[in-house]
Amino acid sequence: MEVMNNYMNGDANGSYTSTCNSVATDIKKGLKLDKANQSNRDIHEQEKANALEKAYSTILRELGENPEREGLLLTPSRAAKAMQFFTKGYKETIYDVMNNAVFDEDHDEIVIVKDIDIFSLCEHHLVPFFGKVHIGYIPNKKVVGLSKLARIVEIYSRRLQVQERLTKQIAFAIIEALQPVGVAVVMEASHMCMVMRGVQKINSRTITSTMHGVFLEDPKTREEFLSLIKK
Repeated sequence: MEVMNNYMNGDANGSYTSTCNSVATDIKKGLKLDKANQSNRDIHEQEKANALEKAYSTILRELGENPEREGLLLTPSRAAKAMQFFTKGYKETIYDVMNNAVFDEDHDEIVIVKDIDIFSLCEHHLVPFFGKVHIGYIPNKKVVGLSKLARIVEIYSRRLQVQERLTKQIAFAIIEALQPVGVAVVMEASHMCMVMRGVQKINSRTITSTMHGVFLEDPKTREEFLSLIKK
C-alpha cells in the first residue's frame, strides 16, 4: 500500500532511480574487484615467468654455455614462456572448456572421435611424447560438442604426464561430464625419452587403453569400437 501510495504521489520514479543507482554502484564495485583480481593474477604469472627465466639461465650456465651470447640472449625468456604453454592444463578444468556444450539427445549408439593429435611432456625427463588419441562413448541421453572431446585431451596433455595416467584422466573427465553408458580411450604415442636418449629406438610406439561401462562389460561393443578406430 505504501509503495502504491508513493507511486500515486509521484515518488515511484525516485525509488526506481535510486534502485538503478544502487545496481550501477554494485556493478562498478564488481568490475573494480575483477580488475584487481586480474591484475594480481597477471603479477603472479609474471613472477613465475621471471623465476623460470632465471632457472633456464642457470641451466644454460651449468651446461657450460654463455647465456649472454647473442644466440642465447633471449632463450631463457622463450623457454620460460614455452614451458608455461606446455603446462597450461594445470590452470584449466573440464568445466572451463565445456562452456554449456552438453545437450539432451536420444542417441544410444557409439560416438567416436579418432586421430586427435596429442602433445605432452614426460614427467620423468621433461621431453615430449606425441601421437594420437581415439575416444568413443555411448551417450546416456546427453551428448557433448565434438570439439570439446579434443579440448579435454588438451587440458590433460598440457601437464607433466605419463601416458598411462593421461589415458585414464581423459576417460574419467568424460565420465564426470556426461555420465555415459560407456567410455573407451586408446592412445598411441612416440616418446622422445626412448628415441633421443636411453635405448634410442626411433620406431617404437606405446599404446595404452582404458575401457569403462559397457565397453568393459560387453566384448562385442568393445570390439566394434576397436575395429572402427582402425579403419
